[in-house]
Amino acid sequence: MAYDFESDLFRLLMNEPFWAALSRQISKSASKSVPTAGVRVTEDGNFDLVYNADFMGKLPDTHRKGVLKHEFYHLLLDHCLGRSPDGRKISKRWNFATDLSINCYLKGELPDFALMPEKFKYPDFLTAEDYYKRLAQDKQDEQGKCNGQHASGEGSGNAPPCDGSCGNMDSHDGWGEGNVPQEVKDLAKERLREMMKKAADAANSDSRGWGSVPADMRKEIQRFINGSIDWRAVLRAFVGSSQRANKTSTVKRINKRYPYIHSGKKVNRTANIAISVDQSGSVSDAMLEAFFGELNNLSKIATFTVIPFDTRVEPTLIYEWKKGQNRHAERVMHGGTDFNAPTEYVNKAGKFDGHIVLTDMMAPAPKPSKCRRLWMTDQNGAENPYFRNGERIIAIKVKDRQ
Repeated sequence: MAYDFESDLFRLLMNEPFWAALSRQISKSASKSVPTAGVRVTEDGNFDLVYNADFMGKLPDTHRKGVLKHEFYHLLLDHCLGRSPDGRKISKRWNFATDLSINCYLKGELPDFALMPEKFKYPDFLTAEDYYKRLAQDKQDEQGKCNGQHASGEGSGNAPPCDGSCGNMDSHDGWGEGNVPQEVKDLAKERLREMMKKAADAANSDSRGWGSVPADMRKEIQRFINGSIDWRAVLRAFVGSSQRANKTSTVKRINKRYPYIHSGKKVNRTANIAISVDQSGSVSDAMLEAFFGELNNLSKIATFTVIPFDTRVEPTLIYEWKKGQNRHAERVMHGGTDFNAPTEYVNKAGKFDGHIVLTDMMAPAPKPSKCRRLWMTDQNGAENPYFRNGERIIAIKVKDRQ
């Protein structure tokens, strides 16, 4: 029988609330371009789990689940977004080190050829950086040559999947590549933070808890979730996550038996974002300039509709900020503040994927928005907002402006 990837995921989801919630947020696709499996960052800052059905199908159930969890751990530990410590795009030593830092959590769950610290006479549960230093000192990762196809895809196209002598169980292609723009990496990192938060919330609210995720790894997850936040990265993440698939793209039908498992497909994505700009005098020129400066960078991936407002929206002042254009901050109205005015405009238009409001937060709560809404303000507005409605509020630190 052909390997049923969705069935394996379903079994994993049944017993592991944290892995389940994380899995639902990652696209998946079968491909013979990788001999085993791997996770990678896509060109639009999303995450993709790619697997070779022939390889996975030959493994017993325990090892299949172990391989899947191995890939999820690469996301948890932020391996996909960094570069090898030696600065190379693809480093065999770094590949070894990241696998060593993961596989000690999965003993008994992986194929025999998977790298384990004891094979190098190293202790368990060190960081990838620590294993990297030890490998560099001992040069153990230079021993032996792969007699099959490398996990990175090198070698003969007719060779069998790697048996482990090359060191890697999975593909690390696409990690930290130099041709990935920094704004895409920033977008992916903030998306990853949101993904982890949702998965942690799901685990905390489930009677089964965190499943097999060990306590020290939970601490790492919480540390990542609660780490310092760059407002520019949050803005990029919001814009990027508001992108919707082009309806002309072909999308694989979701399996009716496992309706919450999403198949991965390459699609063209666009985003149409409403930008409501509070025109009251308490919104500083410096904050306006910093905000518009970052929007100039984001105009490469999205189209904005800028909506100046005070207690009303003046339709003649609304303009479209098309992809690739540069704009300067300007103040065109001078009244008070009513958040219902831009909210009603955006809700009535019905064409926006996201709504960002730049304001000092000094007005009553507005009516609900029909699309995702993000509030950008100064430090005082973020710490002492006039209202709280559960939506995200991010402080623009003007001193960080480049």
